Amino acid sequence: MNPPEARNPEPIRGWLAEFATADALLDAARKAHDRGYGRAEAYSPFHVEGLAEALGSRRTHVPAIVFLGGLAGGVGGFFMQWYAAVVDYPIDVGGRPLNSWPMFVPVTFELAVLGGALAAVLALLIGSGLPRITHPLFRVKDFDLATRNRFFLYLRSDDPGYERESAARFLDSLGPLRRVEVPK
Repeated sequence: MNPPEARNPEPIRGWLAEFATADALLDAARKAHDRGYGRAEAYSPFHVEGLAEALGSRRTHVPAIVFLGGLAGGVGGFFMQWYAAVVDYPIDVGGRPLNSWPMFVPVTFELAVLGGALAAVLALLIGSGLPRITHPLFRVKDFDLATRNRFFLYLRSDDPGYERESAARFLDSLGPLRRVEVPK
């Protein structure tokens, strides 16, 4: 008879596998994506060429958000100057028209750049879930090696294709240095 803890294992956030080389991580990421783990995550101390594609990363909305932020900044800057020069405080300077758009270009451009930059920063913060003080992976022993010399593949338990025991067997079949569970 199985002990009670074997029948009802404690819930975990997923499995973390440690690899010694970037090539091993890249191969494991490809196999995990092919196996149907769509929310797998990889951690490495440096950029690994092809890792994002191996994990099946998809296009983000960041370029569109930055464009809309720049457009809003440019339109806002132009409108602010137009309103001030034409509606609120019209002054005839040298016989030029009140709506002299060439003099509005520098500020319009600068505010478009500022709007795009602010939109990019907000998209980064919101998209990556920052500011995050802690993460469950930080409680895993030796996970700090991901910033030095180790490579990690994380299979999350909220992935639709995740099943605890089959995920553990799958990670073991990849030949990691070790596999540990990520506690809730």
